[in-house]
Formats: sequence, C-alpha cells, structure tokens
Amino acid sequence: MNAVVDSYGTDFAQGAIENTGRSLDIAVQGDGFIAVQSATGEEAYTRAGDLRVGSGGLLENGSGHLVMGEGGPVAIPPNGSLLIGSDGTISVQPIGQGPETLAVVDRIKLVRPEISQLEKRGDGLLYPRDDVPAVADGSVRVQSGALEKSNVNIAQTLVNMIELARQYEMQVNVIKSSEENADAAAQLMRMS
Repeated sequence: MNAVVDSYGTDFAQGAIENTGRSLDIAVQGDGFIAVQSATGEEAYTRAGDLRVGSGGLLENGSGHLVMGEGGPVAIPPNGSLLIGSDGTISVQPIGQGPETLAVVDRIKLVRPEISQLEKRGDGLLYPRDDVPAVADGSVRVQSGALEKSNVNIAQTLVNMIELARQYEMQVNVIKSSEENADAAAQLMRMS
C-alpha cells in the first residue's frame, strides 16, 4: 500500500468579519494582503490583522511578524491613542496633546498580488514565487477594530473528512480481499 503526499490548496475567499473594538485589529476587506517581514527577513503576506506594538515600538501581528510600512517595518512612537484608517494609514495622538492633534506615523503596506504568483510555506505566510515583493496597492482597504474569522466551513470539512476515511477503509478492504484471493488461487495451483 502506498501513501501519496499532496499539497493542500489555499482558499482565498474572505471570511466573516467580526468587530472587536480594539484599535489595533484590522480586517482586510475583499482581495488583498498585509505585507509582513518573515523570520528570515523576506517580505511575505498574510490576512491576519491581530496587530500589537512589540518591543522597541515595532508593529507586529499576533505571530510576531513585523508589519511592513512604506519604508520598512512600522515603528510606533509613544502615544495617547492610535488610529488606523481604511487605507492603512496609522495616526497617533502624541502624548500630552489634545485629541484634535493627530500625527501620521506610517502607512501599512497593503498589496494585491496575483494569487497564482504566491506560494504558501511552512510558517503559514504567502511568498512571491519570483522573490520580487509586490507593490503597494492603494485600492486595498481595511476595517479597523475588526478581525477576519476563518473562512472554513467546519461542518462541511468534517463531512468531507468522514467521507475520505470511509473511502480509505473501502480501498484497504479491496486490497485485503485481492490478497486473500491471490493466496487462495496460489494454493489451488499448488494442489493441482
């Protein structure tokens, strides 16, 4: 019996958007991705918008990947409050200033590369196949204070898994029956 290893496809359909009210949470609306820096320093893409300010004031997602801006990783200065606009523009209220004073810090790099030009690697990020980073796309929009939920239909996935398990069991039984028939035929041939 041989096992076949096959790569799994990625479903790029948008999941449901859930409001969180947290100013650092963003959900990409429609097609598009957030550019991040992978652990190896390469530019990669994700839709995970669970952002936080990490050590040194650098903006990162929940997996610890640095979020890319217009000139590299986004650095957030100490602030009283932070806002992320629908185009990815990050504005802060400087400490000691009133709410009417907002300073633009950077703009999150939002991209819309061709899906066929992306490859998913073991870290869960999408990388450009030709190692050429995508250019920022001003038409990609995000919703602040929200996160995109999984686009997986759990019930359908469970049904598919059960169907595949049953098909596998049937194939194993067919192979076992074939082996038993071959053994019986060999035994009859020895008797004659």
